[in-house]
Amino acid sequence: MHTRLAAMNLFLHGIGQPTGPTLVHDRDALISPPTKRASLVLANPPFGKKSSITVNGDDGSAAREAIAYERRDFWVTTTNKQLNFVQHIASLLEIHGRAAVVVPDNVLFEGGAGETIRRRLLKEYDVHTLLRLPTGIFYAGGVKANVLFFERRPARPEQQAWTEKLWVYDFRTAQHFTLKQNPLTRAHLEDFVQCYRPDEDRSKRVETERFKAYTYEELITRDKANLDITWLRAPSLDDADNLPAPEVLAAEIVEDLQAALEEFAAIAETLQQARGGGPAAEAAPVAD
Repeated sequence: MHTRLAAMNLFLHGIGQPTGPTLVHDRDALISPPTKRASLVLANPPFGKKSSITVNGDDGSAAREAIAYERRDFWVTTTNKQLNFVQHIASLLEIHGRAAVVVPDNVLFEGGAGETIRRRLLKEYDVHTLLRLPTGIFYAGGVKANVLFFERRPARPEQQAWTEKLWVYDFRTAQHFTLKQNPLTRAHLEDFVQCYRPDEDRSKRVETERFKAYTYEELITRDKANLDITWLRAPSLDDADNLPAPEVLAAEIVEDLQAALEEFAAIAETLQQARGGGPAAEAAPVAD
């Protein structure tokens, strides 16, 4: 069903022909290297804590088993689906290909495999822009996300890195959006677009209160090459004039509680699997 919907969506946007070759294939995108490269990737991948498959036992029980994709074109082997998609998209790009990828915050700061991937990405690709999004825009309530922009470049001598500066735009601090009361619109992103300067040389970019540049040397000397960078301070909770509307605060509380429940459910499921049992029960939603 999802394959047909994706194919129909492409066709409705003028991509493909009704009697032409199939453009969407029903298979695991992470299981093998791409058969063709892309000049442009715009992606909000189906990120999750772990890549897994459902295994049915002889007694009819069902359990999930984590998958670690071992690919020669990956920098590191991990069961973390979020990090695997970052590696997959990096591998998917042709030389001078561009990518804009939605990633949750943990991709920016997670150690181990996460650190290895960030260091390789910063060195071998031109990672030039990070847009920090308000809470709850792309993922479940309470989950924080970003858009990472990077380009693939030809090979360079070992000591040279392709990333020269990472420009970070903080669109999160003091920004409050909800699906109904205060939805995000294109107009809210206008300042970011002006700072990004599309179709212009990045040397013309100028720092602002929300837009700051960090050199490659600054980035790799941060603990674990952490890209979870903030500098703006949220309005003080003691200043009532700076507080969001009550309905916005209420929605954010619900989102944070829902995110916490989902995290606890994931931990419970992991513990259940470690004991050899089936999947743990799902947490009930806080509110609709």
